[in-house]
Amino acid sequence: MKRLWAPWRMEYITDEPRPGCLFCRVRDEPDDEDSRLVLWRTRSAIVILNKFPYNSGHAMVAPSVHKASLEDLTDEEMSGFMRSVQRTISVLKSTVQPDGLNIGANLGRAAGAGIPDHVHLHVVPRWNGDTNFMPVLADIKMVNEHLLTTAERLRPIFDAS
Repeated sequence: MKRLWAPWRMEYITDEPRPGCLFCRVRDEPDDEDSRLVLWRTRSAIVILNKFPYNSGHAMVAPSVHKASLEDLTDEEMSGFMRSVQRTISVLKSTVQPDGLNIGANLGRAAGAGIPDHVHLHVVPRWNGDTNFMPVLADIKMVNEHLLTTAERLRPIFDAS
């Protein structure tokens, strides 16, 4: 029998859900443990790695304001938010060199939103061949780099702008 060694998953299994909004917490408390995954903070938005990624480099971009839907954002808030999405795309393209990207939002619990009260977009790097038999047959998704390593690699690129 072959073993899949992923000791960092124990945190996911044993951790209690943290109260409050993730995006507001890392915005207001830069020393929060989840802030280790923050890639970039601007006046308008926060870019953070997804703690439970689909692929390496899976980022979430959230406006700094706590609003549940895109239509609630003012033009200024939307503009700053989308500039941060653009920057995230550029950094991922230049750093992890994906063959493509999935970009999307889950609006509301019924749509799969894990944080339904603070709108955010997922930016997921994709590579040709990254879909294989593991998720289908074994219900396992392989992520090839530790989250903190990915954060350390991407953060300087964001900061360089």
